[in-house]
Amino acid sequence: MRSDRVTKGVEKAPHRSLFKAMGYTDTELSRPLIGVVNAHNEIVPGHIHLDTIARAVKDGIRIAGGTPLEFPVIGVCDGIAMNHEGMKYSLASRELIADSIEIMARAHAFDALVLIPNCDKIVPGMLMAAARLDLPAIVISGGPMMAGLFKGERAALSDIFEGIGAVKAGKMTADDLTAMEAAICPGCGSCAGMFTANSMNCLAEVIGMALPGNGTVPAVAAARVRLAKEAGMQVMALLEKDIRPSAIMTAAAFRNGIAADMALGCSTNTVLHLPAMAAEAGFELPLDRFNEISAGVPQLCKLSPAGPNFMEDLDRAGGIPELLNRMLEAGLLEGGVPTVTGKTLAENVAGHRVTDDSVIRPVKDPHSRTGGLSILRGSLAPEGAVVKRGAVDPAMMVHRGPARVYNSEEEVCAALEAGRVRKGDVLVIRYEGPRGGPGMREMLTPTAVVAGLGLDKEVALITDGRFSGATRGASIGHVSPEAAAGGPIALVEEGDTISIDLPAGRLELLVEKDILEQRRREWQPQPPQVKKGYLERYSRLVTSASSGAVLKIPGDRNR
Repeated sequence: MRSDRVTKGVEKAPHRSLFKAMGYTDTELSRPLIGVVNAHNEIVPGHIHLDTIARAVKDGIRIAGGTPLEFPVIGVCDGIAMNHEGMKYSLASRELIADSIEIMARAHAFDALVLIPNCDKIVPGMLMAAARLDLPAIVISGGPMMAGLFKGERAALSDIFEGIGAVKAGKMTADDLTAMEAAICPGCGSCAGMFTANSMNCLAEVIGMALPGNGTVPAVAAARVRLAKEAGMQVMALLEKDIRPSAIMTAAAFRNGIAADMALGCSTNTVLHLPAMAAEAGFELPLDRFNEISAGVPQLCKLSPAGPNFMEDLDRAGGIPELLNRMLEAGLLEGGVPTVTGKTLAENVAGHRVTDDSVIRPVKDPHSRTGGLSILRGSLAPEGAVVKRGAVDPAMMVHRGPARVYNSEEEVCAALEAGRVRKGDVLVIRYEGPRGGPGMREMLTPTAVVAGLGLDKEVALITDGRFSGATRGASIGHVSPEAAAGGPIALVEEGDTISIDLPAGRLELLVEKDILEQRRREWQPQPPQVKKGYLERYSRLVTSASSGAVLKIPGDRNR
């Protein structure tokens, strides 16, 4: 056991004395030491209840003969951080989370880990750490929030963001918006639609690093607490059998993850996180892989904000196991991959059947014949861009319009506030990329206001930043290279024509090459947005969104 380094032998008497100062007994120190990585805090609704999950995990570890040792990691609430400088820190927190887990696990010689995340960057950050450390590990999330109820209609967080635009358009009263505030988020859990947090918790289950149910069992359900106990017990089985993330987080598992991503219509942020996780696991996951897999995988689910269903509906219909079983029967997945249950993916889901075809559509009757995400390329995005195609209205699948250029999220929000956006416009929001932002902010506010104004079928948004998983409409993000790196998006001028063709996977700036070359010669980089602290260091080290916005490895010129 790795923990023998801190518990066994005469020379470790000082170490044992420090454990005993905390109340640990010789019996506890004779057992495997299991790190319980708890992202609980009192600022994130998805994390407010993780102390309950952690207690259940620790109970499970003790039942199975281990000694749990809990430690915390940070977590940013993307909703609360939205539309101000706080969002610059959200994506950047992913690397800090992975690094802090590495530090704690190595410094204290843990034998195995149970990872307790729930929201956006915390899930991939923990999985990156699991791949890097390669200790026996299992993920147990806090589970999704139930949908809210407002005026007899179910709703989620994205609806109140869109309510801002509705108030501005005179379609909703300020009093109704205030009433919605108290109804839209009824309790703990990750926000109720197929936003980034729930996307990543579902994909953790698909990849095999979490038990069946991890992605969909509601946060408030007793079944979630039971699942946490089972995760605590199961990590001891992983330790006994020496099953490590390197055996689970394989290229085949990630292909399955992308396939399920497409069938579910997940957040565009998965296109950042899956490549970053793969890099920690030791292999590359190029952007084109998403389109290759999407071409052969139909979209079977449309959850909020793309459709009327919520995570509780997906759980009621059978959850991820039923979806996977349906996909396996159609030959869309590799069923022989191992998982943290000790069984293969196919063995985990055998016998499961979908109970509601309106939530998980049959493969022969999908919402669309191709997946819910698309990678776009073209003269405006030579290295790629991403769109949640499954949430785009058919009227915007092909669009051509004049560019309205903004050098920050604040600028576009001011334009929307002043009513300066017109039907047919293509809003270009730049210098919001990983380096330029810095931190690649999510921009749910402008996309939601556009939708609330009723313009989501007539106005497109394009950015080198990100759009929230709660976004719907023709919102194209991750444009690479970013403006701060001198990508073509930095050369766009007011009134330029931009062509969007989602079926063809193209994003084009329709400006003559000689004119673009002249603009390039005249272009000057913007001064750094942040000049000290963590974000300044992050901006110097972060790579392109097309490679997952991971940090540069010293001496590796390719990253």
